[in-house]
Amino acid sequence: MKECLFCQKKDYILENDYAYAIFDEFPVSQGHMLIIPKKHVSHFFEADQELRTYLFALIDQAKQLLDEKYHPTGYNIGMNCGQDAGQSIMHLHIHLIPRYHGDTAHPKGGVRGVIPEKMNY
Repeated sequence: MKECLFCQKKDYILENDYAYAIFDEFPVSQGHMLIIPKKHVSHFFEADQELRTYLFALIDQAKQLLDEKYHPTGYNIGMNCGQDAGQSIMHLHIHLIPRYHGDTAHPKGGVRGVIPEKMNY
């Protein structure tokens, strides 16, 4: 069995007792970060309330860092839970994606873009 990529990661940008943040190796935008639990949890619905609290606290810290460094004008926050939702690493990770004015011609619909024909409504 192949070891989990996120369980091996040690080059944290930010961390707390239960989670860490890194820059995405295949960023959607400048500053795209991943918030990841230190304990192996497959997806969000397996995380208990305490872990969720620490994950969301780290999202706030990561946003502050990105605001200071890159000055985005918006954010998308997302998780893929299961292969049919697009999850490719079966270790919970939350995408914090900075958005910038003009980075796409029509941003309306945001995360609805996971199914492109449902994005515009």
